[in-house]
Amino acid sequence: MAHPKRRISNQRKHKRRTHDKVEEQQISVCSNCGAPVLYHRVCTECGSYRGSQAIVKETNL
Repeated sequence: MAHPKRRISNQRKHKRRTHDKVEEQQISVCSNCGAPVLYHRVCTECGSYRGSQAIVKETNL
C-alpha cells in the first residue's frame, strides 16, 4: 500500500483542486419576497436574510 514520504502542503493541495471550484454563481429565491438572491447574501429587494430582517430598506415615496 502506498504511503507518502512527505506531507502535501495546503498550497499544493489547493492548486491541485482549483478545477473543482464552481464557475457560475448560485442563485436562490428569497423566502420573504420571492426575488432572486445570491447565496449567503442579504436580499436587495426586502433586506431579509434567512427569514429575519437584516437591514431596513427605505421606501421612496
